[in-house]
Amino acid sequence: MSATAPNVEVMTFGCRLNSVDSEELARDHRGDGETVIINTCAVTAEATRQARQTIRRLRRERPQAEIVVAGCAARIDPNAFSSLDGVSRVLTEQPSARARIATEGTRGFLAVQNGCDHDCTFCIIPLGRGAARSAAPQDVLAQAQTLLAAGKQEIVLTGVDLTSYAFDDATLGALVRLLLRELPELPRLRLSSIDCIEADSDLIAAFAEEERLCPHLHLSLQAGDDLILKRMKRRHLRADAIRFCAKLREVRPDIVFGADMIVGFPTETEEMFQQSCALIEDCGVTYVHAFPFSPRPGTPAARMPQVARETVKERGARLRALGDAALARHLDGRVGDTLRLLTEKGGTARASDFTLALTPDIAAGRMIDARVTGHNGRALEVALISRS
Repeated sequence: MSATAPNVEVMTFGCRLNSVDSEELARDHRGDGETVIINTCAVTAEATRQARQTIRRLRRERPQAEIVVAGCAARIDPNAFSSLDGVSRVLTEQPSARARIATEGTRGFLAVQNGCDHDCTFCIIPLGRGAARSAAPQDVLAQAQTLLAAGKQEIVLTGVDLTSYAFDDATLGALVRLLLRELPELPRLRLSSIDCIEADSDLIAAFAEEERLCPHLHLSLQAGDDLILKRMKRRHLRADAIRFCAKLREVRPDIVFGADMIVGFPTETEEMFQQSCALIEDCGVTYVHAFPFSPRPGTPAARMPQVARETVKERGARLRALGDAALARHLDGRVGDTLRLLTEKGGTARASDFTLALTPDIAAGRMIDARVTGHNGRALEVALISRS
């Protein structure tokens, strides 16, 4: 993904928060001539390898460009990048705690939190992002108003550990309710990935009370076996995740869940893996993001007894198949419904519950009403009723 400014191109690896950082890097860069900023990700060793590979390719293809490296991987190991041929600078400052926005694309992304105070054994991101810190609510509100003025009909709140948001007495739930109260013209407010154990009572209440809060949550579940969760140093157990999903479904029956799941974490047995498979149904997860575990140098999990790569690959395929089946059931249940969709680039659109629909020949950024006529296993097929 790239963000651009005059004479500056930013190539982004990793999460939505990195997309916010990239727009800020593009806006703030000062220099003469052509500049390419590589905004790196450190979540996996592969992500870091891809960034280095991109730098080498740029050096060959665009030798006249100034190459600047930023992002988590650059902050964790700046020497690994400064030593690469063609790199002129490595930026190691931590991103600001203030509210920041990304305006490219259909949605407006609004970063309200950064950093993490937890020490999951598979994760190196706290080294790249620093301690948890949160933006002031009024600062968040002002940036949300900027996104609305730019024509955004959906705002997505994001952060490294979003549910840890805390500013004075304000929690994430309080922030969500503030935005919905002060911005009656905002059609949709969406949350990015959250940690179920940290969700506060105000957040639950907001889902119960406000239709404009999108009925979709992406959960950082990671595993379904309690011993693996403890070895990951996660803060929740299996029962916590199930209880949370049941509570949300009780107050918001139309809610749809996605989840990140790590397959083949060190010491995972077949029985432990089956617990993760069963969690998909027990929590009612629709969108399954299955990640094969790969040891990240510098993390405790990299020093634990590893599962054979062939086993990891095979389990990943099985979990993805369960996810495909869950999505197909969800799409089956949508046939015949009338949905309000926000159109995106590439002839697609999203419902408020994040269900993907095919909307060819309709410009991005439009709200449309459509009737669901079928699906292809991945996305809904719809007939247009009206557009606004």
